[in-house]
Amino acid sequence: MGSRPTEHVETELKFEVGLNFVLPDLAGVADGVVVTAPEVHLLAASYFDTADLRLAKAGITLRRRTGGADAGWHLKLPVTAGTRRELQLPLGDEATTVPAPLASQLSTWVRDEPLQVVAVLETRRTVRRLTGSGGETLAEVADDAVTGRVSGRGDAPGKPATWREIEVELVAGGPEILAAAAARLAAAGARPSSSASKLGRLLGERAAPEGAGGARRRLD
Repeated sequence: MGSRPTEHVETELKFEVGLNFVLPDLAGVADGVVVTAPEVHLLAASYFDTADLRLAKAGITLRRRTGGADAGWHLKLPVTAGTRRELQLPLGDEATTVPAPLASQLSTWVRDEPLQVVAVLETRRTVRRLTGSGGETLAEVADDAVTGRVSGRGDAPGKPATWREIEVELVAGGPEILAAAAARLAAAGARPSSSASKLGRLLGERAAPEGAGGARRRLD
């Protein structure tokens, strides 16, 4: 796949919630904000890394995802806490070979190690948009029910991990929208996510950085 990837900067907050969590009404988190009706998407993603998880340990995620409005290959590189640079390419016909334009971005971390599928996640995503007085989308709220399995590293098949999380991602809004939504979610019992990403939550300590140098950068 030789096309150039599209690129944008993603800023979001992630929250851990229980399976029975009731999403609060986010209308009015700022003046004129309205919440759209929920839209449900079924997503399936294969995550790629080296056998020793070099990308995950560097806070990088690379996946091929079907379903939803942005199906395709996604490479996410950390910028600052809660913000990352995302490169995206269409799905194409090849499901297990990483597109060259994305693989070339990873040579510093991967070197000569092959990239392979290390996990598969399925997500039932319920999306609501926070819109402004002019109808513009200020932020998107994704309520995700996730099922994940580790694969490709010699792990014996086991019981899949399941959990639920909430993501609030800026679109045209400013940081005050994130702060207001976070306050309302926290009041309802949501907690800031302790995992850098869905993949990080699934892999646990296996994805922790090597050595004692500092905290892991937060990612999705």
